[in-house]
Amino acid sequence: MKNKIFFVSLGCDKNLVDAEHMLFSLRKNGYEITDEPEEAEVIIINSCCFIADAMEESINSIIELARYKDEGKLKSLIVTGCLAERFSDQIKKELPEVDGIIGTASFDKIIEVVERSLNNEFSNICLPLDRLPETEGRLLTTGGHYAYLKIAEGCNKNCSYCIIPKVRGPYRSFPMEDIIKEASDLVDNGVREIILVAQETTLYGTDIYGKKALPELLRKLSSIKSLAWIRLLYAYPEEINEELIDELANNPKICHYIDMPIQHCNDNILRRMGRRTNKAELIQKIKTLRSRIPDICLRTTLITGFPGETEDEHNEMLDFIKEIRFDRLGAFPYSKEDGTPAAEFEDQTDDLTKNIRYDNIMRAQQIVAFARNEETVGKELDIFIEGQLPEDNVYVGRTYKDAPGVDGLVFVTCPYPLMSGDFVTAKVTATKDYDLLGEVLNEDESTQ
Repeated sequence: MKNKIFFVSLGCDKNLVDAEHMLFSLRKNGYEITDEPEEAEVIIINSCCFIADAMEESINSIIELARYKDEGKLKSLIVTGCLAERFSDQIKKELPEVDGIIGTASFDKIIEVVERSLNNEFSNICLPLDRLPETEGRLLTTGGHYAYLKIAEGCNKNCSYCIIPKVRGPYRSFPMEDIIKEASDLVDNGVREIILVAQETTLYGTDIYGKKALPELLRKLSSIKSLAWIRLLYAYPEEINEELIDELANNPKICHYIDMPIQHCNDNILRRMGRRTNKAELIQKIKTLRSRIPDICLRTTLITGFPGETEDEHNEMLDFIKEIRFDRLGAFPYSKEDGTPAAEFEDQTDDLTKNIRYDNIMRAQQIVAFARNEETVGKELDIFIEGQLPEDNVYVGRTYKDAPGVDGLVFVTCPYPLMSGDFVTAKVTATKDYDLLGEVLNEDESTQ
């Protein structure tokens, strides 16, 4: 066995997929993965820099873990991911503790960089952002019963606030046959829910097939035996077409759940953001989805305090939340990112105002979310079991309305033993904030 490696992945689920590919390569090449940083001879930080808070977390992690060069066995500290791509020169200059840098399109070079660093050779590999790394497999970090599946890399939207095109490159779809093979391998190893991710899933295939091929991909994925759920994240509203809605409505393996980031509802702010929709179009798209798929769960994301946002425009968004009643909603205060057009806007909103408006939005959504939860009491729902709390004698799971890590949980009692990855039918008996409480039905009444 070669050196021990401690690996930290920060940021989004797309970054996590890259991390799992790197972990697979490391283990395949004989490296031992450890959970103890003080035991590691190599530490790898897969960094994020999407917003200021994420960048700060990444930098703090580098500084914190570098201390194991004095307190542990650490010989090499390597930084990968978005921060490494965006600030590779600054990292080399200002963080001498770092022994290797790998950009977002270069993570397949992880073995080369690790080996060089152990030979006291500094590496800075940031290959062109129009390439797709070559991958061999995944070492899942999600428990083994669900997995994220990245179907494309990069983005061409160029929203005025977003740095992603500069750190992830242009939109590049993965070949469909590669995605199907990866999904099949995941299912063969016990995965029962696959969560499709990309910076924008709805444009899948437009670059390599000349058309939106997401519906076709969904049909092929649903043919994989033993795959129970397919979940769709990051579908931009303007790209959701009739064919995709038909597939969501009629394919029994696809969760009636869609993550549709809109960022705002005011036409002026949407225009300044560089978004491709207006308020009327957003309302119509939501109406269409709910009409065609009555039980669909809609999640969205909003930005508060965008440059120039007035109090009236903020209040318009609060009214929109109350009117539309999104099932799930997240928000974050606008982050001024150097290199983006919005960073040059003169009418920047102060931090206090941004945070107050963020609190207002989350309070408004809390009322909606709690009411939505109350509507499920007495209903029977299929539950995906993820674990157990033995001390409370309950199992923990999710409904089709709940993506891991961002949505709620269901805590259920059951008269017979369950395993992670099981599907059961439970009756909702109560709510607890964003979560549900319930009782699993008798075994002959549940979904297995």
